[in-house]
Amino acid sequence: MTTLAPRSAQATPPDTAGGGRGVAHVLAHAGVAVCAGTAVALVYYVCVRTSLGQSADTLVMRGADVHHPKIEDFLQRALDATTLVSLVAVCLAAAAIGVVRRRADLAVAAAVLVLGANLTTQLLKARLPRPVLDGFPAPNSFPSGHTTAAASVAFALILVLPFAIRGTLALAGAAYVTIIAIATVWAGWHRPSDTVAALLVVLAWSALASAFVRARRIRITGVAARPNRKAMLLFTVVGAISGGIALLGLGATALSELAAPDLVPGFLAFAAGVAAITAAVAGGFAIWVRLAAGDRPS
Repeated sequence: MTTLAPRSAQATPPDTAGGGRGVAHVLAHAGVAVCAGTAVALVYYVCVRTSLGQSADTLVMRGADVHHPKIEDFLQRALDATTLVSLVAVCLAAAAIGVVRRRADLAVAAAVLVLGANLTTQLLKARLPRPVLDGFPAPNSFPSGHTTAAASVAFALILVLPFAIRGTLALAGAAYVTIIAIATVWAGWHRPSDTVAALLVVLAWSALASAFVRARRIRITGVAARPNRKAMLLFTVVGAISGGIALLGLGATALSELAAPDLVPGFLAFAAGVAAITAAVAGGFAIWVRLAAGDRPS
């Protein structure tokens, strides 16, 4: 866990990733935004516009048959806590932190990140068509609004808070976003692809916001600080393990839909979806922690 360094340790030069700022940093962050946006389109095509993708995605959602009172209560409370009021409150808090730190660029970037991601999600949900290819008629739910809200406020806080506590915040934020994303699938509000797409939308806007911050400080001499190593290690391990489980589980689910529908039990399909969501959150937060690592003046 990342903690505030004692006064005597603050004089120690930070561990750096080398060479300062430049146009390459700005372009790299913008490139991440383009890649994330392209990934949203790819997820939409595979999971919404193809029969196999829709069938597997819906099977995962319908397999979320949880009957444990404590788990049900926990997931419901998590969903109830993610409201418009809480979203606005965190946005204002993030902006205030940026102003207090005398980093107006961070305050503006955080606001753009949150507003852009949530408006994009609502626009896509309202405009994207969802053909009925899986025999389960339902309005379009791609991407997930709850997941977008949770991820965007977590990313905004990581951006504006001091570097020393970003690792701790990233771990807590990733856990919260994972719970919210799983809860929306459990409640039958969203399919796993909706939550993954929401995270990608947030990552795209976050990368654009960080590119703006980099561009504003491109002429300031300094070095890029390394992201929190413990957080990055944990994200890597969790992402790799859950990603492997997701590939196996979702692959088996897709093959069963082709060869013998309903061969894979619903709860196993849901478990594979949970693993996929966990891997996506771990990967998204790892990328954002790296992009938001910031820089230290020389």
